[in-house]
Amino acid sequence: MSNVLLVRDLKVEFRVAEGVVKAVDGVTFRVPKGKTVALVGESGSGKSVISQAIMSILPKAAHITDGEILFFDPEKPGNFYDIAKLKPESREMREIRGGRITIIFQEPMTSLSPLHTIGNQISEALHLHHKKSKEEGLELTIDMLRLVGFPNPEAAVNTYPFELSGGLRQRAMIAMAMICHPALLIADEPTTALDVTIQAQILDLMQKLQQKLKMAILLITHDLGVVASMADEVVVMYHGKVMEQGTLEDIFTDPRHPYLKALLKAVPRFNMKEGERLTPIREITRDQDSKFLAQANPREVLSEDDKPILQVSNLTKVFSTRKTSLFGSKPAGTVKAVDQVTFFIKPGECLGLVGESGCGKTTLSKMILRAISATEGSVVYNDRGSDVDVLAMNNSELFDYRSKVQFIFQDPFSSLNPRMTVFDIISEPLVIHNIGTQKEREETVKELMNLVGLDVRFLRRYPHSFSGGQRQRIGIARALALKPDLLICDEPVSALDVSIQAQILNLLKDLQKELGLTYLFISHNLAVVDYIADRIAVMCQGRLVETAPKEVLFKNPIHPYTKRLLAAVPEPNPDHKLDFDHLVSEKASDPSQWEAPFTINDDTKPLMLDLGDGHFVRVHEGTSVKDLKS
Repeated sequence: MSNVLLVRDLKVEFRVAEGVVKAVDGVTFRVPKGKTVALVGESGSGKSVISQAIMSILPKAAHITDGEILFFDPEKPGNFYDIAKLKPESREMREIRGGRITIIFQEPMTSLSPLHTIGNQISEALHLHHKKSKEEGLELTIDMLRLVGFPNPEAAVNTYPFELSGGLRQRAMIAMAMICHPALLIADEPTTALDVTIQAQILDLMQKLQQKLKMAILLITHDLGVVASMADEVVVMYHGKVMEQGTLEDIFTDPRHPYLKALLKAVPRFNMKEGERLTPIREITRDQDSKFLAQANPREVLSEDDKPILQVSNLTKVFSTRKTSLFGSKPAGTVKAVDQVTFFIKPGECLGLVGESGCGKTTLSKMILRAISATEGSVVYNDRGSDVDVLAMNNSELFDYRSKVQFIFQDPFSSLNPRMTVFDIISEPLVIHNIGTQKEREETVKELMNLVGLDVRFLRRYPHSFSGGQRQRIGIARALALKPDLLICDEPVSALDVSIQAQILNLLKDLQKELGLTYLFISHNLAVVDYIADRIAVMCQGRLVETAPKEVLFKNPIHPYTKRLLAAVPEPNPDHKLDFDHLVSEKASDPSQWEAPFTINDDTKPLMLDLGDGHFVRVHEGTSVKDLKS
């Protein structure tokens, strides 16, 4: 089989003030023509540095010290280039970069220019590598946007990145990479920030374009489920070295290296046994003799019939949109982000709230915290026996309420102030709520660092010097500082790779048990929710469509949207690959495509039908359990 790319004994060093860092240390692999090779490993293993070396876009501090990066251009048989020896600004490298080898970056919002339209950015690559008139360029750009699945490509060419959803931005990045029909596409974590249904669409699109354009793909990812559905060959990396490589079947059915075995054990799976824990590659080590735990004063869970800690009833949020013109702005309409949502959470349990991006999960959590006001409905918080109407609170009552309900944010990078030390970040809630003396706060912060498995010597460091998993632990410590009863976790592990994700999930489970915490755990990954949650609520386009205990929901999903979400979760098993054609054609995310009795329109009045065992599904009024079974 002919190769498009052959990397041999590649070594890349970073020369910085502190010394020399070997980012890539003797890596060898190939990418065959028309095939997909997955480069797998944790953050910091050297995957992205290899992609930068192939594209010849390494940072100034990085140097290729040894090895070859041989590119065999299928359009020029017999010709090959050693990219490691080409200068980044040379004519040959400029022709290869963006023309014959292209890249899709991990974060589409930061890699697209906010000042230029999507059409301009896609056609720029075309005009750089091919002599086309402006009209031809526009026509080819519209054709490519249509090919990558833009609903209205003629209008899309004039849109800016901020006007598009995450999935459409990633499609625009793919269109930019494909416009010149490359021989090799490097996809660097192309679906990390996307929910499972959009991820399935993007992966399906990449496979279809690969077959159409006969190109090879180098897929860089830490998601072993995506690897099982996409790759032909797999290269597993750790600390800049290749630990194991082989065909997809070899890697998953007969893993040999201890690191690969550990990586496979760290992935949340649907068939985990009762009480089974994820096995992170590095466990968080904590001091068990914690004064914070001794002083925690957890809520007591009296019985199954105990009153909920949180009762949300018919909660609705309507946003007004405005249309801006040369003559000012005027109201353009309304958007119902959350529509008549009702649920409860019992003390000490974890309710998983799942759904696609844009379905209203975060808006709902902000209304519970009163970060935004609700249009209608009620939120009742059980403050250790006394019911409190959250939406009717005044400022002093709200201040007190927020010490008992805390938030863990999705992005561990943007949720920590880069100008504050770790000590200042964790102690800030204590200062705001005027708790303890300076000495007592110092003791509390040290206790919290121990509780989340961080070294107290790091207290004077700034967030930039920590990894993503360590930053998320700092965020958890900050959320625990006021000894809350309820934690709202908004996608707390979606930005982390699998081994760090396993660490954080295990830590959250341990803290829940030790501190008697109650969680509202928001996620789009059902495998993660299955591991941590007791009950699950499924949300679509602002509405709850199904709620049930997790074992009931996974065994017997009723709503078509719940079935779709379950089918879209990639499993780390080549025998259970995602059925992309079925997932993309099914349209289960569109309520207008649902069959009776699940359809949503103005003529039907919905209700949550009780199926028994705590299982409820949204159907038309008048529907019976017998109707669903038939």
